[in-house]
Amino acid sequence: MPENRFLLVEAGASRPTRVPLPPSMTVKAGTDDTEGRFSLMEVVVAQAIPRHVHHVADECVYVLDGELTVEFDDRVRTVTAGQFVLLPHGVPHALRPATTPPPRVLQISSPGGWECFLEDMIENRTEVSRKGQLDPVALNRIAAKYRITYEEPA
Repeated sequence: MPENRFLLVEAGASRPTRVPLPPSMTVKAGTDDTEGRFSLMEVVVAQAIPRHVHHVADECVYVLDGELTVEFDDRVRTVTAGQFVLLPHGVPHALRPATTPPPRVLQISSPGGWECFLEDMIENRTEVSRKGQLDPVALNRIAAKYRITYEEPA
């Protein structure tokens, strides 16, 4: 790896982002840092993430603290500190906190781009969040660019 790609991110620090992300989301390695291969974030999963499908990216989640409920395909699992889950592209899944305080996780997306989606989502936060809940219909208007589809209510 060339020296100009060496990256050291201090504890609690985040890589620069196009728009400020909430403190619960820190980018440790962005898509630009990895030539698009992956992105790595430390995230506090404070609210439920509705059922969705990544059509291209595989998502990996390693739980650092707390417990995370993962709905994967037709299964529901509680993932605890020290456990890892691979959510392959093409398979519907949802995430929600199972503990208070909410779980803290490392999230890897391959190929990268998850932090870019989050930046777009934050820019449009008043459209995508209603009464503290993420709105799948509004999310899909943003997510389409990233080949992600949120399950919309019937």
